[in-house]
Amino acid sequence: MTTREILPHESIAPAALDHLTTKHADVVSEVKAAIDKSPIVVVGMAQNPHVKQVRKALTEAGFQFSYLEYGSYFSKWGERLAIKIWSGWRTFPQVFVNGVLLGGEDLTKAAIADGKLREMLKSTPVN
Repeated sequence: MTTREILPHESIAPAALDHLTTKHADVVSEVKAAIDKSPIVVVGMAQNPHVKQVRKALTEAGFQFSYLEYGSYFSKWGERLAIKIWSGWRTFPQVFVNGVLLGGEDLTKAAIADGKLREMLKSTPVN
């Protein structure tokens, strides 16, 4: 598998790096705080069917989780972009288990089905 390169901070002008790291920092801090407090966190947005489906799958499988919602297709795109830049995951939902980004709907449903989500919950949280 070929991995996608990430632009190193040394290759970003100081003003641009400041913009990347400070824009909507409060939103990223809110997500990080939720991840520190809850074993399972779903970050999503209104009107997104994948967010609704992953929440339904977790609920039906008996998992409790915290849910953070940032706007819809028509609002709060900047806040969601800050979360995407921080996590490196380009879509919603973003599901975190014990501080680890599990992925979106497809990977979460697969982890529920094969028991990996339960295994992840038994591991020590990453903080």
